[in-house]
Amino acid sequence: MVLPILPLIDDLASWNSKKEYVSLVGQVLLDGSSLSNEEILQFSKEEEVPLVALSLPSGKFSDDEIIAFLNNGVSSLFIASQDAKTAEHLVEQLNVPKERVVVEENGVFSNQFMVKQKFSQDKIVSIKKLSKDMLTKEVLGEVRTDRPDGLYTTLVVDQYERCLGLVYSSKKSIAKAIDLGRGVYYSRSRNEIWIKGETSGNGQKLLQISTDCDSDALKFIVEQENVGFCHLETMSCFGEFKHGLVGLESLLKQRLQDAPEESYTRRLFNDSALLDAKIKEEAEELTEAKGKKELSWEAADLFYFALAKLVANDVSLKDVENNLNMKHLKVTRRKGDAKPKFVGQPKAEEEKLTGPIHLDVVKASDKVGVQKALSRPIQKTSEIMHLVNPIIENVRDKGNSALLEYTEKFDGVKLSNPVLNAPFPEEYFEGLTEEMKEALDLSIENVRKFHAAQLPTETLEVETQPGVLCSRFPRPIEKVGLYIPGGTAILPSTALMLGVPAQVAQCKEIVFASPPRKSDGKVSPEVVYVAEKVGASKIVLAGGAQAVAAMAYGTETIPKVDKILGPGNQFVTAAKMYVQNDTQALCSIDMPAGPSEVLVIADEDADVDFVASDLLSQAEHGIDSQVILVGVNLSEKKIQEIQDAVHNQALQLPRVDIVRKCIAHSTIVLCDGYEEALEMSNQYAPEHLILQIANANDYVKLVDNAGSVFVGAYTPESCGDYSSGTNHTLPTYGYARQYSGANTATFQKFITAQNITPEGLENIGRAVMCVAKKEGLDGHRNAVKIRMSKLGLIPKDFQ
Repeated sequence: MVLPILPLIDDLASWNSKKEYVSLVGQVLLDGSSLSNEEILQFSKEEEVPLVALSLPSGKFSDDEIIAFLNNGVSSLFIASQDAKTAEHLVEQLNVPKERVVVEENGVFSNQFMVKQKFSQDKIVSIKKLSKDMLTKEVLGEVRTDRPDGLYTTLVVDQYERCLGLVYSSKKSIAKAIDLGRGVYYSRSRNEIWIKGETSGNGQKLLQISTDCDSDALKFIVEQENVGFCHLETMSCFGEFKHGLVGLESLLKQRLQDAPEESYTRRLFNDSALLDAKIKEEAEELTEAKGKKELSWEAADLFYFALAKLVANDVSLKDVENNLNMKHLKVTRRKGDAKPKFVGQPKAEEEKLTGPIHLDVVKASDKVGVQKALSRPIQKTSEIMHLVNPIIENVRDKGNSALLEYTEKFDGVKLSNPVLNAPFPEEYFEGLTEEMKEALDLSIENVRKFHAAQLPTETLEVETQPGVLCSRFPRPIEKVGLYIPGGTAILPSTALMLGVPAQVAQCKEIVFASPPRKSDGKVSPEVVYVAEKVGASKIVLAGGAQAVAAMAYGTETIPKVDKILGPGNQFVTAAKMYVQNDTQALCSIDMPAGPSEVLVIADEDADVDFVASDLLSQAEHGIDSQVILVGVNLSEKKIQEIQDAVHNQALQLPRVDIVRKCIAHSTIVLCDGYEEALEMSNQYAPEHLILQIANANDYVKLVDNAGSVFVGAYTPESCGDYSSGTNHTLPTYGYARQYSGANTATFQKFITAQNITPEGLENIGRAVMCVAKKEGLDGHRNAVKIRMSKLGLIPKDFQ
């Protein structure tokens, strides 16, 4: 049994300072109201605590996030009594095992999973208040004894739960064991506290303390040091352990240190290719083995070589066990099919679903359902940065050679030169039709008109006091790098949405970056055409994090830029965030980015075909696109008509497979009024907001958070994507709360100036000196005082 005390963690900084105490208890409660999704996953995945519970606040996390917690180390969910419906939803709708959902009853949480223990509110203690004295008090308050000498029977086991011996503890020895974090007991023969290993050197690190089911015996889990626990110099007082896997691991660790060079084990450690081959050989022999004796023989051989690889890479059996324990906690499972090369047949194509392509429907009053609908995909930032960092560092250090290496690796194209310089060769325009040129020219001109109108024509000047003239004037960012994604679609529209404002702002150098096509190593002629039209100096033939790094740091042939703009996948976004925070790069970015998204607000009078087409135009971007329809007073008939229109139109699209997967996690949210719908939209802060409602113009004033708004039935989002004139490089993932879409000012910085006359100095000088004196900055004060003294504006004896 674990101790009835439950340390509460509401910030990870506290955990780091109290880790040793919590380890002794063996359990922890994460405060879901204070910790973020990322922090919870980080803790549950990385920290080795046997029991990790999570207090689950209502509505904060989506269903997918909750399942992710349970799949990644969270053993139990603690839910307040008033949120019992959440518990019902988890068990009945998400199939979470009921023993992993703990609902408060009369101030008590009765945990049933892994360990059975009741935790009352007064036993849930902030980790910040946890101390050695508190732990000692809890242990002594829990355990009891009927022995005349008042000692407590104590079973000592190692980290693999193997029994080392049976000893006794006193109240003082327990307190000392907790204080030192060591194996400390009571010696009945010497009638004194016994610190294990103090004289023999065979000490113990105390890992955890628990009690048995009747609380009349203790269990100390320890890490045994040196030869063993027993005074006879055996690992256990009950004799040596059988060799087994733990013994084999210990032997291999020793052989790693001292095996002779000519030994087979040393050869395995020195020759990783041989070791890998032996693992594959033994695995194959195990699959071919028949009968109990042969199977056990071949399995033992496989375990030997597998364990040798673990030891060679500093991976312990305990690490493997922790991983197994994590997998045991999973509430969802992968399909588990073998890779094609192991089943001797090509990988089967994914089943093409044939059911209706419909959105889920929830009511706005269903807070859990709405929370799920408005939840965006989890961005695994730490995992992605782990992959991105070495790419960035390699390009930064090795320049073009690293860039060419990654282009061959990730794009499947072997190039001799990663840069296409202007003027661009005619061969790069092959395949560009006159119709496409005209379409691009129209779009470029409309975007130019709208962004040119944003360009400040005069210096802003304000006389704040007589003789004090303040001004503000723009200057273009000198060099900009524009990232044009490749991915599953050709995107010349992104090129013009970024290139035209850069040209309008008069940036001195514009650099494009776009991944080359696998077929011929070129970028699309449409992108090259736009690059020529906006005056780009070169096109970097690379994508991903490597392209971002090349522009941020520069290479032998690629200039270092001052700002990088443009959308991309999670690796591009991670790379942009990295270089933005690296002082060596001195490079800013436009905004963070996530998957494309649209929120449509429609009422009963909306044209269902228009609504469906707007939803699908965003759904075809990718399976992780966010598509939400907020319906205002929609009838059941209208909802079905929209669903039918979505299905019928989707089947006509060439990217129907992508659309089907996107719509599968998209939602119609039903509201009772326009104000409620706009409030929900502001909460979500969509990249694109489409108003297909009566008197749409009247509701624009209620929009607080959106990247771009499309007003009325005849304003599809597609027009803003290509040709209306507004910019389609917009904030996603809720960043519309803080960021604007790309505009002319995005490519400028603004400098302020001030011009002060003697009259102006007289008007503000005393205020400056007063504040400077208060801040203790005498140099600042003297800069004004000296001038005013020479002008005769203050007395000579002025202090």
